[in-house]
Amino acid sequence: MTGDKSRAGSAERQRDGAAMPAPPRARPGRPLRPAQLRAQASAWGFIAPVVAYLVAFYAYPLYRNIDLSIRTYTVASFVTGNAPYSGLANYSRIFRSPTFSPALVNTAVFTFVSIAFQFAIGLALAVFFYRRFRLSSLLRALFLIPWLLPLLVSASTWSWMLNSDSGIVNSFLQAIGAGPVDWLTSPHWSLAAVLIANVWIGIPFNLVIMYSGLQSISTDVFEAAAIDGANGWQRFWRVTFPLLRPVSAITLLLGFIYTLKVFDIIWIMTRGGPATSSTTLAIWSYQLGFGSLLPDFSSASAVGNVLIIIAVFFALIYIRARHRLEAT
Repeated sequence: MTGDKSRAGSAERQRDGAAMPAPPRARPGRPLRPAQLRAQASAWGFIAPVVAYLVAFYAYPLYRNIDLSIRTYTVASFVTGNAPYSGLANYSRIFRSPTFSPALVNTAVFTFVSIAFQFAIGLALAVFFYRRFRLSSLLRALFLIPWLLPLLVSASTWSWMLNSDSGIVNSFLQAIGAGPVDWLTSPHWSLAAVLIANVWIGIPFNLVIMYSGLQSISTDVFEAAAIDGANGWQRFWRVTFPLLRPVSAITLLLGFIYTLKVFDIIWIMTRGGPATSSTTLAIWSYQLGFGSLLPDFSSASAVGNVLIIIAVFFALIYIRARHRLEAT
């Protein structure tokens, strides 16, 4: 009986297999059809310019910067091409330099304070202009002027305004009975001076991005909150701000990366001085590479790589936070 049952089950499986044939397996050596070849060629044709751009302007410069930082390059080395390998000696040298600590602290203060004020003021202005009152379009256009001006013009204007002797800011302070301030020549005020200029330049960017984010929110949400009895602050904190989290995150990340590498404003206004009071990592890298008759290109590249590592670290934090937000 047992043998009959097994033979019957085997026959039934054979019938099932005959009724439902297995799909044919693809042969690995099977040539592609002409249509498939054309599709692949088109795909590579579209992606080739992007790949070439990334290799030419990102991968190769990054490789050259890393190579500079692990060798001892001088002016003669660039001519002869003989730069001895030094490993991590350049990184050890910059970490032990007395300029590293103040430059790192100044970079952190300059970056985070700038981002905080730019984002807060930009968000407040975006909410203000979202009400669409008369002349709102004209005022929004005027607020874009700092963003549209060349950095050279903006930094030079702030240098004139904050001049200790003839600046309009000190003239205003004297008019209200306060004493003049050495904005650009005092170690206590130079970092504040470049901070003020950088915040003024960065507010329009935050205004535009946050205003665009507000435009994407349905008005039904605000109407429902108003019907539920929420006041203006409650609507902002419990409705507007949570819905702006994705836009806020990318705005903060872009602002961080941009502010981390700011060079023009600081160099034009204070050149990183007096002493190291307004020296950031970007300014220090430039000073090492081009600020003297005996440039230290290898140490300058090492400082630049430290900036890249910091930017990548915060970018990874943003990506991880973004994934967690999407998972919830």
